[in-house]
Amino acid sequence: MKTEPNFDTAQLAHVEIFSPKPEESLHFFKNYLGMEESYRQGQSVYLRAYEDFYHHSLKITEAKEPGMGHTAWRASSEQALERRVNAIKQSGYGQGWSEGDYGHGPAYQFLTPDGHNMEILWEVDYYQAPEDKWTPLLNRPQKRPTRGVPVRRIDHVNLLASDVTKNKEFMMDQLGFKLREHIALNNGQDGAAWLSVSPLVHEVAFMGDQAGGKGRLHHICYWYGYPQHLSDISDLLTENGYQIEAGPGKHGVSQANFLYVFEPGGNRVELFGDSGYLIFDPDWKPISWKEEEIEKGIIWYGAPLPSEYFKYGTPVIDKKIPSKS
Repeated sequence: MKTEPNFDTAQLAHVEIFSPKPEESLHFFKNYLGMEESYRQGQSVYLRAYEDFYHHSLKITEAKEPGMGHTAWRASSEQALERRVNAIKQSGYGQGWSEGDYGHGPAYQFLTPDGHNMEILWEVDYYQAPEDKWTPLLNRPQKRPTRGVPVRRIDHVNLLASDVTKNKEFMMDQLGFKLREHIALNNGQDGAAWLSVSPLVHEVAFMGDQAGGKGRLHHICYWYGYPQHLSDISDLLTENGYQIEAGPGKHGVSQANFLYVFEPGGNRVELFGDSGYLIFDPDWKPISWKEEEIEKGIIWYGAPLPSEYFKYGTPVIDKKIPSKS
């Protein structure tokens, strides 16, 4: 008998990244990806894409080295938050409550089995556009920005892990994530796993950390909507000296058009030109890519990913941080 589906976790709310070059990182996200600054507090700046409905979807915090500060999930109700907190407490990975942050209320903080910092919350502040950014398109939070090639919304976070299977099972058992696709290694373990709580193919992914680290960030991802925008941003980034790691191309997993670039602080950013396919089937059977099928799963078309794509993450392990050339 199948376990009753759990819909207590609703969506990815925001991600915090650390940057040793906060002003340069801010310039990248605002002037090339067209993101909006919502607030500044201490060593942190809060940003959002123009179709993000919440106060912010990205928090950039000054730090000595790059990496992920935390990932935040929104529960589907106040009661759902309480249920997920109890489940996380029972798992032994709970860290306790915070009073909240600018843009949201109290949040329960926890770790993944690999040590990634996460939190789950319910109360959020919705973005209210000032008069100069108001749009008559009432189902859009604000006008489309005129800076750079503006991204539309946050899409997902990809995390490196020493044990993909253990982290995958934690997200499924404690937070209700559904496994959408995975790479099934010949030894019975997962080489990578893509999971979601919505029709998106993934809001979180775990990849095996080939550099031997734990709890590191592989990339954050923002969605454009049209593949043409990947070509447009490629021109803009190349002309201004930013390091494009790979793409534009298309993944087999998720069927998404992609571009990978390093923001000045050293964190990898993925840009989606298409959201791939959506999943509405309540009895979805996870797609399993075998080891001999990985090549097409990773790259459906386009140039192969460089070897460092599978090793580099933040914080950095014995590797110079990629930077603006």
